[in-house]
Amino acid sequence: MERVDEHGTSSEDLEKAAMFYKVTVKDRPFDESKTAGLRNAVKEILFPDDPFRRFKNQTRRRKWVIGLQYAFPILEWLPTYSFALFKSDIISGITIASLAIPQGISYAKLANLPPVMGLYSSFVPPLIYAILGSSKDLAVGTIASVSILLGSMLSHEVSPIHNPELYVRLAMTATFFAGVFQASLGIFRLGFIIDLLSHATIVGFMAGVATVVSLQQLKGIFGLWHFTAKTDIVSIVRSVSKQADKVFLDQ
Repeated sequence: MERVDEHGTSSEDLEKAAMFYKVTVKDRPFDESKTAGLRNAVKEILFPDDPFRRFKNQTRRRKWVIGLQYAFPILEWLPTYSFALFKSDIISGITIASLAIPQGISYAKLANLPPVMGLYSSFVPPLIYAILGSSKDLAVGTIASVSILLGSMLSHEVSPIHNPELYVRLAMTATFFAGVFQASLGIFRLGFIIDLLSHATIVGFMAGVATVVSLQQLKGIFGLWHFTAKTDIVSIVRSVSKQADKVFLDQ
């Protein structure tokens, strides 16, 4: 016989209610699912290549070898390097050197540095990247935008004509800290930040760099000695207009 309490609720209804609340509480793992989703998102952003996967189910000695190969990729591909690849690299190296050497010298002039600095920047970074890098198609070296920004920044503090030694020291210090900053980005795997930049931003930056580089060449085209160290269009046009009489007299 079914029992009914003073409120008119039967024992069967109480069991159903208890079963209902038990099931609903058990089937609501909201916190766990959110935590797992956040963990997977962070893993996908910072470790998209899953570098720790190769260490699973490996001996301790093998883990050390894999770790060294991960830190120095040259240890992974050098044992399989062949003479045919060496001949191809010689041809491509000569081809790229014919472009990289004059390009490095011109970038050094944009930064108001001695031309030998451009030669160093042409072959030293690729040598280091051959040991620490893993991409076969990545171009490593200086770019025009960095050279112009470096020259503009340092020219406000030190004159590259009146005090060239101090200027070179400041340039080396600035590039050192820039390298430390870039190495930190790589160590902490923060390359995903570039994904936050829109395509319009990147295109605008490239167009602006092309414009600034073109305007900076007016100094050499017109043979101007007292040229502005600023990179904005107004300052460059004003500098050229002030020396217009010298340009026409020389012609």
